[in-house]
Order: sequence, then C-alpha cells, then structure tokens
Amino acid sequence: MNNIYEVVIGLEVHVELKTATKIFCGCKTSFGGDPNTHVCPVCLGLPGVLPVLNEKVVEFGVKTGLAINANVPNYSKFDRKNYYYPDLTKNFQTSQFDLPICEKGYLDIEVDGVVKRIGITRAHMEEDAGKLVHSGKTISSSDSSNVDYNRVGVPLLEIVSEPDIRSSDEAKAYVEALKMILTYIDVSDCKMEEGSIRADANVSVRLIGAKDFGTRTETKNLNSLKALQKAIEYEIERQIEVIEDGGVIEQETRTWDDEKGITLSMRSKADAHDYRYFPEPDLPPIILTDEYIENIRVGLPELPEARKKRLIEIDGLSIYDANLVIAERVLADFYDEVRNNIDDHKLIVNYLMGDYYRELTSAGIGFDNSPVSSSDFSELLKLLQDKTISGKIAKEIIPVMVKDGKSPKVIVKEKGLVQISDTGAIETIISAVVEANPKAVEDYKNGKGNSIGFLVGQVMKASKGKANPGIVNELLKTKLDQ
Repeated sequence: MNNIYEVVIGLEVHVELKTATKIFCGCKTSFGGDPNTHVCPVCLGLPGVLPVLNEKVVEFGVKTGLAINANVPNYSKFDRKNYYYPDLTKNFQTSQFDLPICEKGYLDIEVDGVVKRIGITRAHMEEDAGKLVHSGKTISSSDSSNVDYNRVGVPLLEIVSEPDIRSSDEAKAYVEALKMILTYIDVSDCKMEEGSIRADANVSVRLIGAKDFGTRTETKNLNSLKALQKAIEYEIERQIEVIEDGGVIEQETRTWDDEKGITLSMRSKADAHDYRYFPEPDLPPIILTDEYIENIRVGLPELPEARKKRLIEIDGLSIYDANLVIAERVLADFYDEVRNNIDDHKLIVNYLMGDYYRELTSAGIGFDNSPVSSSDFSELLKLLQDKTISGKIAKEIIPVMVKDGKSPKVIVKEKGLVQISDTGAIETIISAVVEANPKAVEDYKNGKGNSIGFLVGQVMKASKGKANPGIVNELLKTKLDQ
C-alpha cells in the first residue's frame, strides 16, 4: 500500500443465532434442506400474518452484548428497514435501528504482539434474507438467479464495529476474537462455510493525517477469513489507484469474486435515511428488567481472555501454550477437567496439543466428538507420572484410545506395555547391548559423549520401548564408567 495513505475499516458481522426455530415463526433453522421447504406464511410475509418474537433470540442478544462489553438497555424495539431486493419477500426487513439490543462495546485484539481496542457501535437483532442461487459463478457473471427462501427469518445478530480497524490483519484478528467469544457463550456455531457468520467490510482510504474519512465502499458477504483479508487488500489498492489516477471513489456496494481475486460493483450504497426506517407496528417494544440482564450476566462462562490470563498467571503456561488451549471452548474445558486430576500443567499441554491433537487430526476427528474422555486422558498422564509407562509407550497408546475409545490401563494390560523398571532386567539388556556395540563403547571412553545416546537407543529398542529411560541412562553410565 502506498505509504502516504491510511486505510479505515469498519466491519458489520452477521451472526446466525443457534436457535431451533426462526425469529418470528416456528420454522426450523437447520442448515440445508431442499429449497423453499423451511418456510411458512409468516416468514414469507404473506398477507394477514403476524410475527411473534422468539424469546431465545433476545436472550442470545443480551448474552452477546454482555460478552462484548456493551451496554444492554432496558428498552429496545424493532423497526422496518424498507428496500426492494428479490431475496426479501416483504420488501422490508424486520431489524433494529435507533434502539438496538446493545450498544457501545469493545473487543481487544492482538496483532504482531500489539494489543489494540476495537470499538463496537452496536449489535442489533434482525431476520435474515433468502439466498440467491446464481446461474453463473458470481452474480456479475450470471444470466439468471433463483431464490431459496429457507434462510428468510433465520435470526441474526448484526455486530457493527467502529471504524477503528487499520489493516486486513486487524480485521482478521477482530473476527477471530469475535468468533471465539460467540462459540464460548454458545449463541452461534460460527461455521463460516455454512454462512452462519459472515462479514461486510466497509473500506475507505485517506491521506495520513487527514481528519475526514474518505468515501467508503461496502464489500458484502465475505464468508471466510481468507476472503475477508484478500477483499480488503484488493479494495485498498483499487481505491488508491482510482485516487492516484484523478478519479473519485463512489459510495457503493461491491461483491468479492474469489476466483478472479477482485471486488466488483453491485449497486450504489444507500444511507440510513434511504431505507425509510419506522417502528415495526406488529411487534411490541422489548422491555428488559435489571434482574433479567443480571441473571444472564451471572450465567456467562469464563470468557477467552479471562481464561487465558488464568492459564498464564495461575497454571504457569506460556502465552503461546495458553493461546493454543483457549482456541476452542471444548478444548479449554477438556484441559480444565484434566487439570483437576494432573498437577503438571505443561505435561497436559504437551500431550493434549502434541500427540493427541495430531492423532485426532489424522483421524479427521474434532475435539468435540473425540471418543477419549478427560478421565481417560488423565489416566494416561498418571501412568506417565508414576512411570508405569514411558513417553514412547504413551505414543503407542494414544492412537488406540482415539480409534477404539479404550482406557489406557486396558490397552496397557492387553498389549503388555508396562514399563520395565526392574534394575536387574534392565542390567541384563544393557550388558547385551554393550557387548554387541564395542565401537560405541570405545567412542564413549574416548570422550565422545554423544555415543551414549546411541547405546540408550539400542537398549530401548531391545526392550521394545518398555525400559524406564531414566533408569537406563543411570545404569548404562555406571557400567560404561567402570
């Protein structure tokens, strides 16, 4: 990017709430299904129907507001946002305008070791629109489009940031932090590939030091972190090029063409007054008591940043290890359950994020559907701690645990994997290894200390990994030094 310009970015993140039914009717919200099968007269907006607000949507809205450090007012209301587009059957969207469910929050993000606070203007409840199914790869390259209304009426929370973001890396970090919080509080599954979280990026550029913002464009429906970053980076370069060529940036809505790696113009961008907002006459205002809000606050789980701080300050984990553990709530909860049984926290992380994670990845299994319980994982680490098994044996046990769901003790018994700690048995193996490797013994006596590593390896190999490594080292060194 030309270094005389500064980029200004604001994100509108649309989050599909994890409710069983839609926001104003009883139609199911599950992903998939044949086109236009999850619909009814209410979500299609047919004449004579009346909406009824799903109470769970309000609860999730309040929960999100509290988790993003926002103010949750006692009074909010729905409004009609009027515009015509084929994916909206009513010609208006039931949303919130001047009195949203929460406002004035923030999130702290970290990029390249620098922590930055991103303001959040508001989060408001609204219904989703339908899905256009284009004949071509993008709307711009299509001759026709069909509409699937299954998504109409699916409850959304639109979270609008302040224009505090200054790079695509910051935009990515912000969405990642938001996704983590939303999954921790269990209001959304945040599956970008299924459209349950997507972002609109408002991008403008201005000369460094300028007080006024440049004219912004809005790139819609970015449904992956990669697309978000690439679309922002392209739009920055495009706008600078237009300005450098003496042109003027138009306020417009654009779409991202992932195949070509470019944004394309869709339509001019409307301002708020163009939507002719007015209060929704078919829905009463939402009045929340202080007690209702406080009960939700008390029920919030430990959030990612608080958990990270605890893991560093109380458990003694490094920042790197703490970030690995908190990445998914199911993983962090699993760690905490094991932590209640095992006092060596570094040992937990080493095996949790090492061999166990690699085995799950290899098997195509997520932490949330692993057959390994926290008690069995704790049992494995206890066997290591009391030297019943070695690290090498643990590596053999973990794949069996993941594949068969068996407990470590059962696997050890079935496969005869108990570690050999009997000094007499180990001395016998050492004597045989020393006799079979006279050159390595001579190298050790001539001062080549690393040759003992070779001999230890031979002992472990001869014992099929069952010999206690600590005892092997001690006895072998004693014998070689005689």
